[in-house]
Amino acid sequence: MPRPHIYLLLGLLAAYGFSHFSDRIDPYHLDVMIGIGINIILAVSLNLVNGYTGQFSLGHAGFMAVGAYLAAAVSIFAGPSFLGEEGGTALQQGILFLAALLAGGLGAAFAGLVVGVPSLRLKGDYLALVTLGFGEIIRVIFQNVEVLGGALGLNGIPPYTTPFWVLAFVALSVFTVTCLVNSTYGRGFLATHDDEVASEAVGLNTTRYKIVAFVIGAFFAGAAGGLYGHFKMTITPTGFDFTKSIEIVVMVILGGMGNTVGVILAAILLTLLPEVLRPIAEYRMIIYSLLLIVLMIVRPQGLFNFKFGKSKS
Repeated sequence: MPRPHIYLLLGLLAAYGFSHFSDRIDPYHLDVMIGIGINIILAVSLNLVNGYTGQFSLGHAGFMAVGAYLAAAVSIFAGPSFLGEEGGTALQQGILFLAALLAGGLGAAFAGLVVGVPSLRLKGDYLALVTLGFGEIIRVIFQNVEVLGGALGLNGIPPYTTPFWVLAFVALSVFTVTCLVNSTYGRGFLATHDDEVASEAVGLNTTRYKIVAFVIGAFFAGAAGGLYGHFKMTITPTGFDFTKSIEIVVMVILGGMGNTVGVILAAILLTLLPEVLRPIAEYRMIIYSLLLIVLMIVRPQGLFNFKFGKSKS
């Protein structure tokens, strides 16, 4: 069995084992751990677009919102007819939740395709502005759809998210991105990142590679949104605004563009840091922002972007 598949299997087994003993963990610590897992999925998926393919997307929170609302809609509106009056068995709930997450992920992937086809021919700041506009459009749409709660948000979402589901999707997202980038096809992402003009000159369809990366990244962002909604049990459009997209982008930049391990470590750090600073709540965001500025000045290539081995002369 190839090594990545072994790591995926070990990750799924670890997710099952951790979930089995999660009832012994303090609820606050469990809340933080699940938040870390969701942020890892978001950061790893955005890293495929911003890091490995060399684009600059500012609309990742929009894909997360699509996944969160679609997954919640499946659970709320289709759940009662599937589970029955007694709420169904644990297996039925698991099947429903998996279907909801897939629906959210596929819906976000379709949104990524719709946005990516016309916009990914753009580059740099123009692409950033388009994706930023998309994220705000999605937020405003959900804010005005009354059947999904409108501005007040969607409440009564079943609490299906467990550590197993979060860790399983963390393992799956890392596995997918790693295998894709290291595959023969995935070398097209790296070529697009290094020199888009040269890649097109040798016959690569760089727009296609960018769209594929955009769609896959959007799928996992949608799945992360579904996990988030079924954990918080309530979602509002303001929870997926521009600030959330910037938070995910900062994780990718701080971890090192195109560095999956570094992005994972940055997601952990940036999820824990606000919690550590909670005792000084009135100064928390000021200190948090200053630390980010200092880190970007000291390590502009990313805090965890280390190169091992001797460089060739």
